[in-house]
Amino acid sequence: MSTLLLPLLLLITYLSLLTSVSSVEFIYNTNFNFTNTLLHGNATIESSILTLTNRSTFSVGRAFYPSKIPTKSPNSSTPLPFSTSFIFSIAPFKDLLPGHGFAFILTPSAGTTGVSSAQHLGLFNLTNNGSPNNHVFGIEFDVFDNQEFNDINDNHVGVDINSLVSFTSHAAGFWSGDKFEDLKLNDGENYQVWIDYLDSRVNVTMALAGHKRSQRPLISESVNLSEVLLDEMYVGFGGATGQLVESHKILAWSFSNSNFSIGDALVTANLPSFVLPNESVLMSKGFIVGIITGVLFVIGSAVVIFVLFLRRKRNKRKELQEDIEDWELEYWPHRVRYEDIYAATKEFSEQNAIGFGGNGKVYKGLLQGVQVAVKRIPCDSEHGMREFLSEISSLGRLKHRNVVPLKGWSKKEKGSLILIYDYMDNGSLDKRIFDCDERAIFGWEERIKVLKDVAHGILYLHEGWEVKVLHRDIKSSNVLLDKDMNARLGDFGLARMHHHEQIAHTSQVIGTVGFMAPELIHTGRASTQTDVFSFGVLVLEVVCGRRPTEETKPALVTWLWKLKEKGEECSALDERLKGRSECKIDEVKRVLHLGLLCTHPDPLVRPSMRQVVKVLEGENLDANLLDRINSAAGYVGSFGNSIHPTIEDIFSSHCSFTTQ
Repeated sequence: MSTLLLPLLLLITYLSLLTSVSSVEFIYNTNFNFTNTLLHGNATIESSILTLTNRSTFSVGRAFYPSKIPTKSPNSSTPLPFSTSFIFSIAPFKDLLPGHGFAFILTPSAGTTGVSSAQHLGLFNLTNNGSPNNHVFGIEFDVFDNQEFNDINDNHVGVDINSLVSFTSHAAGFWSGDKFEDLKLNDGENYQVWIDYLDSRVNVTMALAGHKRSQRPLISESVNLSEVLLDEMYVGFGGATGQLVESHKILAWSFSNSNFSIGDALVTANLPSFVLPNESVLMSKGFIVGIITGVLFVIGSAVVIFVLFLRRKRNKRKELQEDIEDWELEYWPHRVRYEDIYAATKEFSEQNAIGFGGNGKVYKGLLQGVQVAVKRIPCDSEHGMREFLSEISSLGRLKHRNVVPLKGWSKKEKGSLILIYDYMDNGSLDKRIFDCDERAIFGWEERIKVLKDVAHGILYLHEGWEVKVLHRDIKSSNVLLDKDMNARLGDFGLARMHHHEQIAHTSQVIGTVGFMAPELIHTGRASTQTDVFSFGVLVLEVVCGRRPTEETKPALVTWLWKLKEKGEECSALDERLKGRSECKIDEVKRVLHLGLLCTHPDPLVRPSMRQVVKVLEGENLDANLLDRINSAAGYVGSFGNSIHPTIEDIFSSHCSFTTQ
């Protein structure tokens, strides 16, 4: 008997040691502090409550248990089970639209590197979303219907594995027997969530805080996390706002990888409420007297008001019939009265003129106490009308931090079409590079940040929306800098929209000399690759501090290709940057090579904007693309001062170019 007992005792001892090594358990009952919680981004602790986001737009907040926890059995790829429960409240702000959501996450790294705000929920960004290298497992609580992520609605819970396209999802709520009860995530109520992972199955249940846990989970799915989880991971939460804002709060939290009843330890009583109060008026005697007096007054003056209303309505209808075209009705909600714009710009005075767009003059104005930029476009031709319609239909619905937002529009009959934008405090990139004194000139890191911002904006136009938008006039004067020096792409007067599978049909050569792709001059057909070419010219312009075309000098693109042929491309670096410590030669070469690749005469060789973004974020050009640059340098550099006059020779002799 003793012979059998000894091995059994040894086994029990081993299992006990194994459990002690892997066991993690903690309970926070409204006692979050700066010692027991890692905070990143906008996350903070208010009255011992973890608050991930506040009123700030386009913000990210992340918070984690202060050290990594074991998530796999020692010497095994088997994920450890775990159970977590937390009480959260998504608190809306008065008079502000709420968005976007938060998630419980297991991630290999803390901090906010590699994550974005708005629809990315502080989990991923535009370039890494969906990558198996993320090693992120999350349960999202999303209040925005993002079609790009196949969201089921604007109030759902989802299981995310390395991607915001949820592995599975369900409308937020709970099961009461066979009946499903909806819960609105962002109504400010306190909700408790239970998440259990055991035997490769994840169960997610939620209820109003203080209510019993339903026997039937909201989500119950078999999920293999062996390839997702690493040996140790951070556990915590991430939340984000976009143009829409709300406060994501965690009031209590428990976690254990050995005790599956730990959620019962959370205190659900006497929790603060974040529900917005109903605005009601007390039915006092004075109120009742006031109501009676008011009713008598209204009755006494109703006839006069009605007559005035009918007269005004008749006059307004007459005015509208004279001034509104059929197409304007679609965009009516964004229309601003011409008289208001006229007053905001001080009668379009020259003192308020701040520049020229690609198709009109731009003025600074003060509209309803907010600074705006107003572009007045001549519309005395059908072409001017088409350009205006293009900008309204594209920019009016685009929402991205690196795209200048359109606030509204106006029109004066047989006069000018008018667009109203957010005012960009720091002007254009063109002026910052070429027309500033030495103290205000952008350094290397600032220039790279601008290029990253613009690249993200173009990627959104090409891939991040329901249709493909071709900008067709990317250049430094159309890159504007907001008060925080974030770069935004503006002036959509030449933009065109296409479905992603559609080919652009146009034969009109438009754009800016020096930024136009050679095939655009040859065929007149714009594409995403002609936008890439223009961005490549912008890269070279920013790095070299030289305009694409200057009198008595060879064209910038041709000059750079000639230097590349001789291996001297780094000599083109802006003289004002040479010798600066932050200007590393390898980094300069990598960015110049990216610009050259974007301006390759063969559009099929140019990278996509998604590839461009990855390179600007630090990824190196692969050997195949470098070979293409090197092989192109000889024949491109052999032409004259401009690549454009000889482009047909280049294509017929050296490039495999196909017109679709």
